[in-house]
Amino acid sequence: MKNESLNKKATFRKTLIGGTLSINDLRDIEFKGEELSPQERLALKNYDRYRISILNSQKSEKDFHAAYTKLQVLANLSPFDEFLKEEYFI
Repeated sequence: MKNESLNKKATFRKTLIGGTLSINDLRDIEFKGEELSPQERLALKNYDRYRISILNSQKSEKDFHAAYTKLQVLANLSPFDEFLKEEYFI
């Protein structure tokens, strides 16, 4: 019971262990009801716009699935600040 309450209060952040936060980490944080910084919110917005743009531009189902898989990898493994770069402002 004591460990359960500790787990509910504890927040896991990759930055505490030397990792970088990804887009999916930011989504998890936001889903938990925690506040995101303005930069984190902007990165999420940029990623979502970029994702929609890329997926809408695909000409075949095969290309769509390949792009979708690539975008999943980016969301899971790329640091969120990658999506603060100008190339992702759509």
